[in-house]
Amino acid sequence: MVLNEMMLDNTVLAKLEKLTAVFGEMQRALIAYSGGIDSTLVAKVAYDVLGDRALAVTAVSPSLLPEDLEEAGIQAVDIGIAHELVRTHEMDNPNYTANPINRCYFCKSELHDTLKLLALERGYPYVVDGVNADDLSDYRPGIQAAKERGARSPLAEVGITKAEVREIAKHLGLSCWDKPAQPCLSSRFPYGEEITIVKLQRVGRAEASLRRMGLRTFRVRSDGDTARIELPADQLKEFVLTTDLPTLVEKFQSFGFLYVTLDLEGFRSGKLNQVLQLATGQH
Repeated sequence: MVLNEMMLDNTVLAKLEKLTAVFGEMQRALIAYSGGIDSTLVAKVAYDVLGDRALAVTAVSPSLLPEDLEEAGIQAVDIGIAHELVRTHEMDNPNYTANPINRCYFCKSELHDTLKLLALERGYPYVVDGVNADDLSDYRPGIQAAKERGARSPLAEVGITKAEVREIAKHLGLSCWDKPAQPCLSSRFPYGEEITIVKLQRVGRAEASLRRMGLRTFRVRSDGDTARIELPADQLKEFVLTTDLPTLVEKFQSFGFLYVTLDLEGFRSGKLNQVLQLATGQH
């Protein structure tokens, strides 16, 4: 195990020890592995404890960027954990493609139905995911779907927050410890707008083009024929001054968008959930 020189404080170290103990009580575990920092940490600790009795499984669907799938494979090799791919078919479910406010419930239902069947076939008594303690305070209908299917969330069980996930990942030598959060591409659409493979592909191409420009933290929100670029507020001015905007607009239009805008409020993870807060009177 490669350890970063930075030592964890006693509180975080105690949580890491509890996380390790959770896997110590499991004979075998199948990890729902997206390649994000949360599930990567889970895969790392699971492998360190269980070795070849841990299996990381990544679901492949149109809502997953090819670049993210490739990164997941590279990280799994770095960890040493066995890694397999399964294809999920949430796009065949009209309850999912209609994009209701509980869209994630139908996505995670499909995912965990698939993983549960695979786990039973392979003899894995546990399916675990990367849900952390902070996720429990956000609107995450997918968590309910996972629980209904018996999945466990070790990070949340021992109270590890998102910030602590990064701290522990850095301590354990994971190169992706500061990787920006990358939820599935379906999260780029306002609730109620139908999700199609064509729309997912154009958002994916747009975000890939921004990533090639060197940007790390951003979103391309899709609203009808409009692409709305979200960047951290302190990067907006530099982006406007240094980017060839006509060329960028032309590129986005080649992907299928008619209009390209910049969100002046700046990037905020989960921004599309603010419509739910307004509907319930929360602020």
